[in-house]
Amino acid sequence: MKKLYRSTMDRKLTGLAGGIGQWFGIDPTIVRLVLLVSGVFSLGTTLLLYIVASLLVPKAPFEVLSPDPSFRYYG
Repeated sequence: MKKLYRSTMDRKLTGLAGGIGQWFGIDPTIVRLVLLVSGVFSLGTTLLLYIVASLLVPKAPFEVLSPDPSFRYYG
Protein backbone atom coordinates (compact mmCIF):
# COMPACT_ATOMS: atom_id res chain seq x y z
CA MET A 1 0.00 0.00 0.00
CA LYS A 2 1.45 3.34 -1.06
CA LYS A 3 1.46 6.22 1.37
CA LEU A 4 0.44 9.72 0.31
CA TYR A 5 3.17 12.35 0.65
CA ARG A 6 3.50 15.93 -0.50
CA SER A 7 6.03 16.05 -3.31
CA THR A 8 9.28 17.88 -2.74
CA MET A 9 10.32 17.85 -6.39
CA ASP A 10 7.06 18.46 -8.29
CA ARG A 11 5.54 21.35 -6.41
CA LYS A 12 3.98 24.68 -7.23
CA LEU A 13 2.55 25.67 -3.84
CA THR A 14 2.72 22.93 -1.22
CA GLY A 15 3.46 19.84 -3.29
CA LEU A 16 0.09 18.27 -2.52
CA ALA A 17 -1.05 18.05 -6.16
CA GLY A 18 2.32 16.54 -7.11
CA GLY A 19 1.97 13.98 -4.35
CA ILE A 20 -1.60 13.12 -5.34
CA GLY A 21 -0.47 12.74 -8.95
CA GLN A 22 2.33 10.37 -7.92
CA TRP A 23 -0.06 8.44 -5.67
CA PHE A 24 -2.62 7.89 -8.45
CA GLY A 25 0.03 7.54 -11.17
CA ILE A 26 -1.25 10.48 -13.24
CA ASP A 27 0.20 13.78 -14.36
CA PRO A 28 0.08 16.37 -11.54
CA THR A 29 -1.06 19.00 -14.05
CA ILE A 30 -4.33 17.09 -14.40
CA VAL A 31 -4.71 17.08 -10.61
CA ARG A 32 -4.08 20.83 -10.52
CA LEU A 33 -6.66 21.48 -13.24
CA VAL A 34 -9.26 19.33 -11.45
CA LEU A 35 -8.56 21.20 -8.20
CA LEU A 36 -8.91 24.54 -9.98
CA VAL A 37 -12.21 23.65 -11.65
CA SER A 38 -13.50 22.07 -8.46
CA GLY A 39 -12.51 25.17 -6.50
CA VAL A 40 -14.54 27.40 -8.80
CA PHE A 41 -17.65 25.24 -8.69
CA SER A 42 -17.47 24.48 -4.96
CA LEU A 43 -17.26 28.18 -4.06
CA GLY A 44 -13.97 27.73 -2.20
CA THR A 45 -14.66 24.52 -0.31
CA THR A 46 -11.95 22.75 -2.31
CA LEU A 47 -9.49 25.48 -1.34
CA LEU A 48 -10.28 24.92 2.32
CA LEU A 49 -9.84 21.15 1.95
CA TYR A 50 -6.56 21.73 0.05
CA ILE A 51 -5.20 23.86 2.91
CA VAL A 52 -6.24 21.32 5.55
CA ALA A 53 -4.78 18.42 3.54
CA SER A 54 -1.54 20.36 3.03
CA LEU A 55 -1.22 20.67 6.79
CA LEU A 56 -2.03 17.00 7.47
CA VAL A 57 -0.16 15.20 4.67
CA PRO A 58 3.58 14.92 5.44
CA LYS A 59 6.35 15.85 3.04
CA ALA A 60 8.06 13.01 1.23
CA PRO A 61 11.10 11.89 3.24
CA PHE A 62 13.25 11.95 0.10
CA GLU A 63 12.92 11.57 -3.64
CA VAL A 64 15.59 9.89 -5.68
CA LEU A 65 16.08 11.28 -9.14
CA SER A 66 16.93 8.74 -11.78
CA PRO A 67 20.27 9.70 -13.31
CA ASP A 68 20.23 10.96 -16.85
CA PRO A 69 22.32 8.49 -18.90
CA SER A 70 23.40 11.25 -21.29
CA PHE A 71 24.84 13.39 -18.47
CA ARG A 72 28.63 13.46 -18.34
CA TYR A 73 30.56 15.06 -15.51
CA TYR A 74 33.97 16.42 -16.45
CA GLY A 75 35.36 17.34 -13.04
